[in-house]
Amino acid sequence: MRYLSSVVVRRLTAALPLAVVLLALTLPAPALAHVIAAGDKGYVLCTYGLRLVPFAYLGAKHMVTGYDHLLFLVGVIFFLYRLRDTVLYVTLFAVGHTITLLAGVLAHVSVNVFLIDAIIGFSVVYKGLDNIGALKRWLGFQPSIRISTMVFGLCHGLGLASKLIDFELAGEGVVANLLAFNVGVEVGQILALAAILVAMGFWRRTPSFVKYATAANVVLIFAGALLVAYQVAGFLGGRA
Repeated sequence: MRYLSSVVVRRLTAALPLAVVLLALTLPAPALAHVIAAGDKGYVLCTYGLRLVPFAYLGAKHMVTGYDHLLFLVGVIFFLYRLRDTVLYVTLFAVGHTITLLAGVLAHVSVNVFLIDAIIGFSVVYKGLDNIGALKRWLGFQPSIRISTMVFGLCHGLGLASKLIDFELAGEGVVANLLAFNVGVEVGQILALAAILVAMGFWRRTPSFVKYATAANVVLIFAGALLVAYQVAGFLGGRA
């Protein structure tokens, strides 16, 4: 079930890079990276001192509305049936994005938001390919799922850190506010994950899960490719 036929794999291999290139060339230049809402950005820019609850709320809101993060989480838990496995991989992802979120903001380490968001989109593609067994088929071995989850967690955190750095957070209370923001991110992740697990639980109990699991991951792959294309278009548009 988790493995595509060789014919489909070859077709997917040929179509995916072409789809990304075509989308990047045809999407409008103003395509924007996934950013914190304008109203929330205004609040952050204007606030000073200790603001734990508002920053925790902003972190939770960003995670719950972050379609790129949610798509990756869907891919991560798609074939995880035991709660302890789900906790393990979600924890690896959380540790990864916590490290780069905190270190990135405090050390002022950032990258171009379009490029890092393109990598985040690619993480969705990667996880979908992993779920259908394409990576093992192409590489001849199974890449470590734990390592890849941790690495992409680092990328997701760096993407968020790069956006927060643009806000030039005030020095007073910045560490506490940043920690509160990260706590909010984790709370938002738990809430989103709970909803995803409930939906997946219902679906897994139906015959359609076995029938359409591979197709669902192919949709996930192309959704990630679309995200990559949007970010590439935004990057190219910014350089034009």
